[in-house]
Amino acid sequence: MSTQTSHAKQMMPDELARATAAAMYENDACSRALGLEILEVRPGYARLRMAVRDDFLNGHQICHGGLIFTLADSTFAFACNTYNINTVAAGCSIEFLKAVHGGDVLTAEAVEQTLSGRTGIYDIRVTNRADETVAMFRGKSAQIKGNLIPTGD
Repeated sequence: MSTQTSHAKQMMPDELARATAAAMYENDACSRALGLEILEVRPGYARLRMAVRDDFLNGHQICHGGLIFTLADSTFAFACNTYNINTVAAGCSIEFLKAVHGGDVLTAEAVEQTLSGRTGIYDIRVTNRADETVAMFRGKSAQIKGNLIPTGD
């Protein structure tokens, strides 16, 4: 058993959540390219931030909804993978509530609502710099085989 493997088994839940987030982020070229920043991660919870760059604006000069969706979806992914069980989206929806302009900073906060068996439900609130809710995202997760950090099992 490697030191990393035995260490993963001995981690406290908050420490394991942070370690899984670090492992995911290292392998997530999209989140890194978009400049997503992990602010906080704990079991069933994640909070990420994204600055709205000029190249994120659509033809109406507001943030492209797909980029707001990506921020929410990535935050969802970081929250539902905090238990070190590979977890993917089984479905999701988003409601866009307020236009987002260039230069703003968005924060997405994912909160686990339920985790039963291999399925979870997560609500993600996306806010702007003024703490106004600009979008609400709900994701359904499904656990699959494997771990982000090897466990030796």
